[in-house]
Amino acid sequence: MNTMLNLSSSPHARDRWTTAFIMRVVLLAMLPVTLVGIVVNGLHALLVVLLSVATAIGAEFAFDKLCHKPDTWKDGSAAVTGLMLALTLSPGAPLHLPVIGSLFAILVVKCCFGGLGKNFVNPALAARCFLLISFGSSMSTFPVDGVTSATPIAMLNTGHAVNITKMFLGTANGVIGSSILAMLIGGLALWALEIIHGEICFSVLGGFTLFMALFGGQGFDVKYLLAHLCGGGVVMGAFFMATDYVTSPVSKLGQLVYGLLIGVLGGVFRLYGGTADSFSYSIIIANLFVPMIDTYIVAKPFAYRAMAMRKWQSGNVPLKDRIPRPVIVLTTITLIAGVALSGVFALTKDTIDEQQRAARAASYRVVVPGAESFAPDDDIDAALENLNGNVYGSGFGRVYINEVYVGRTAEDAVAGYAVSVTSADGFDGDVTLAVGISPEGAVNGIAFTTLNETPGMGMRVDEPEFKDQFAGKAVEQFTLNKAGGSTTDEEIDTVSGASTTSGAVVNAVNAALDFYRNIVKGGA
Repeated sequence: MNTMLNLSSSPHARDRWTTAFIMRVVLLAMLPVTLVGIVVNGLHALLVVLLSVATAIGAEFAFDKLCHKPDTWKDGSAAVTGLMLALTLSPGAPLHLPVIGSLFAILVVKCCFGGLGKNFVNPALAARCFLLISFGSSMSTFPVDGVTSATPIAMLNTGHAVNITKMFLGTANGVIGSSILAMLIGGLALWALEIIHGEICFSVLGGFTLFMALFGGQGFDVKYLLAHLCGGGVVMGAFFMATDYVTSPVSKLGQLVYGLLIGVLGGVFRLYGGTADSFSYSIIIANLFVPMIDTYIVAKPFAYRAMAMRKWQSGNVPLKDRIPRPVIVLTTITLIAGVALSGVFALTKDTIDEQQRAARAASYRVVVPGAESFAPDDDIDAALENLNGNVYGSGFGRVYINEVYVGRTAEDAVAGYAVSVTSADGFDGDVTLAVGISPEGAVNGIAFTTLNETPGMGMRVDEPEFKDQFAGKAVEQFTLNKAGGSTTDEEIDTVSGASTTSGAVVNAVNAALDFYRNIVKGGA
């Protein structure tokens, strides 16, 4: 029999809901979106979910045992963290990502800060941001029906139309937990049961919508606003992430301010940031402001005494005593980093764009050596526009055709075609290269304009030993020979230890050849 007494000053308030009960209800609320994600995306999505949840529970169990702490994994909070992280991952994510992410969320963000109730940011979101920074290429893989393409929000930000119905139902390409309908069912149920605070979730949605309407350039266009609301993790963030008890304010007014801050930051990152997938960062940054919000916006306490509150608000208490030092430090660091990054980006953007244009022009002269000038072609540009920013074809991986220029001699004869193509399947990110194709359909050569692979390994694809294998060959399609010792024109020997990068280059060249044959030459 437990004889321990809990002593506290009056008045006493008790709630019938325990932490374990609330966590189980949250798990049930996330079940609809989880089931939709698995049904739409298949077995791999199920494996991602199971691995993420199992790793989160196992990590907390192991930590509790090693540190001789109570078995806190039983309260269900670890399972909630693992499931939330899984729902923010791509259905095609490599299986090591949910494992690494859950370990980071539980061990680093939660346990190392004292466990449940003491973490200063949302563990699942912190893990997602960690994965985005550390495994950017793998985190941006979004396959649907076996074909990988840009997410709806990425397409929307480039001016392309999106299917709002598919986004609402969760059948568009995106993360596992992308069904807005299923999330609304679970989120509104939590709100109706008063498990989450409506002040937070509705101020997030309202602040984001208002910002997009005022600064998005489309005004209060309903379709435009709905498209942005249905993508990029806005609804999931509003109902399941921002409402985390530990990292959200206590007072109702503080919750409104907190939600509006998330919504506005989300709009700023969506419109002016370098990536469409930025809502996670807005919540993480707002988490850092929660101690300050709770310091200045205080709910009327039990046994409220006006005299004591007047003394507190009068300024007799030094400012340094009213604001915790960690809040000041974290806020200052965040503001300085944000301003610095934004300033550097703004100052260098035009220069970077000009350098990239110059690099492409130089690469075109390399791959079409007989050309005196390069110019676009209206018919080819129209075909590129019809691609709508999507992945080209279905057999080349994540390859995009950027632009095609016609090279002409001094006598205005066609010397060849320069095709700029990007493969997003490089080992360390995008690989962009120019492919020169002669009027007869032979590859003149290739030249890289973006290559950030591992020195001594992937970067070796830029060496003549690899690039010269393509030159002067007129083939239907190249194949990667990992064994080496190729004997036919179609075979390309891989760079030792860099088969991923080599394969990305081969796929890019094959896509350029396919575009030339079927679009430029009309299938001739």
